[in-house]
Amino acid sequence: SSSVHSTSSGTVGGVSKDAAADGDVITANQGGCIQPSSFFPRILQPRRSRKPSKSELGLGSGPPAVEFNAEPTDARSMSFVGTHEYLAPEIIRGEGHGSAVDWWTLGIFLYELIHGCTPFKGSGNRATLCNVIEQPLRFPSDAVGGGPAASSVAKDLIRGLLVKEPQKRIAFTRGATEIKQHPFFEGVNWALVRSMTPPSVPEPVDFRQYGSTKEKTKAAETAAVEAAPPAGPVAKPNSGDSYTDFEYF
Repeated sequence: SSSVHSTSSGTVGGVSKDAAADGDVITANQGGCIQPSSFFPRILQPRRSRKPSKSELGLGSGPPAVEFNAEPTDARSMSFVGTHEYLAPEIIRGEGHGSAVDWWTLGIFLYELIHGCTPFKGSGNRATLCNVIEQPLRFPSDAVGGGPAASSVAKDLIRGLLVKEPQKRIAFTRGATEIKQHPFFEGVNWALVRSMTPPSVPEPVDFRQYGSTKEKTKAAETAAVEAAPPAGPVAKPNSGDSYTDFEYF
């Protein structure tokens, strides 16, 4: 069994299903959310028989290709990177970590959405890391902005996500399926999420800036020509002008 992780334009995501055979459709989550329908479908051919195109290498005008890396689902990483308030205990302890750290971070994020702060923030980075490992999870009496306190089902989900032992953490075994079946999401039709209008649609990205140096130089020259003033009489300095440090052309 293996999982497929994707990287595109600096974002990292993953697919928690078994890697498909050559030629099958594999879906990749670019933003790292838990909704499978937001994954990007892509047909993959065997690496030995396919050559990367310009767009896949980031040299064309299209978006950069998603890079896939397959690894066993029980693979563990020893890398240490991230914001202190969102790091899972197993990362801080240097024990090696797997996909369970993502569910810990989701729990921190849900807590922050409701209460306006993260649960283990200390006076400094070191204090924060110590709190993550040693401090028990506590809920304030009210939510952000003086709103009502978190519901019992919300607290139950957050508690399940913020279990310090990764093997006992919710979704450790069944992944996103277990989370989507939690009472907190009761009434959510996950199949219809894709058809919803997002609250904010980002502006299109000009991928030409990621092209080759030659293309960037040509684009800069074109922009300079378009921005140049029309031909006319050459400017002359006035005798009474005090801008002596300027050169007139």
